Amino acid sequence: LFAIFAFATCGGYSGELRLSVDCANKSESDLSIDIAFAYPFRLHQVNFEAPTCEGRRKETLALIGDFSSSAEFFVTIAVFAFLYSLAATVVYIFFQNKYRENNRGPLIDFIVTVVFSFLWLVSSSAWAKGLSDVKIATDPDEVLLLMSACKQQSNKCLPVRSPVMSSLNTSVVFGYLNFILWAGNIWFVFKETGWHSSGQRHPADTMEKQPSGYNQGGYNQDSYGPAGGYNQPGSYGQVGEYGQSQSYGQSGPTSFANQI
Repeated sequence: LFAIFAFATCGGYSGELRLSVDCANKSESDLSIDIAFAYPFRLHQVNFEAPTCEGRRKETLALIGDFSSSAEFFVTIAVFAFLYSLAATVVYIFFQNKYRENNRGPLIDFIVTVVFSFLWLVSSSAWAKGLSDVKIATDPDEVLLLMSACKQQSNKCLPVRSPVMSSLNTSVVFGYLNFILWAGNIWFVFKETGWHSSGQRHPADTMEKQPSGYNQGGYNQDSYGPAGGYNQPGSYGQVGEYGQSQSYGQSGPTSFANQI
C-alpha cells in the first residue's frame, strides 16, 4: 500500500506555471503564458513561446534540466517493491509449507528485504535531490530570466501562478516511510530464517551440559537423606524424651487396671 502511494504520487504528477509579459507596446504583450510539465521531468524537452516585444515575433524557449533519472529510478523501485510485496503475501498465505522448506524461503526473503531497504533509501534520497532541482527549474522567477523581453526594463514580466508540488513532496515522504517499513521488517524476516532461534539455543544447551554443578555437593548430597544432619534417625526419629512409650503410653492404663 505504501509503495502504491509512492509511485502514484510521483509517476502521476503533472504541473503548470503561468507567466505574464507586459510589453511597452501593449499589442505585443502576452499576459498568459502557460508552461505545462509532467513526469518524468525531462524539462529540457518542455517548449513554450514567449513574446520578444519587438514586433509580433515570438521566441521558442525550453525549460532547463533533465531530472528523469532520479524520478524513474524512484518509481521503478516502488513498482518492484509493490510486486514483490504482492507475491510474498500470496506465498505467506497459500505456500507456507514450501516457504519454510529447507529454510530457503526465509533466507531469500531476508536477502531481498535487505536489498529493498537499501534501494528505498538510495532512491528516496536521489529523488529528494531531484525534486529540489525541479522546483528551482520550474520557479517562475527563474523561467522569466530565460526570456529576452524580460531583460529590458521597459517591459514588465511577472509570475502569475506557480506549480503545485504538494504531491511530489508527499512522494518523498512515502519513499522514506517505505524505507522505515522495509528496514523494520528485516528483524521479523531474520527471525523466520531460524538463525535467531538457533542463536538462543546455544546458551540453553550449555546449561544442560553442566548438571554436576548443582547435582553434586551441598544441595543434593545425602545431607537430607538418612545419613544426613536433618533426616538422621537419631535426631527426630528415635524414641526420646517426647516419644517414649513409658511416659504417656503406659501410665494411664496401668493405674486404671490396678483400681479395677
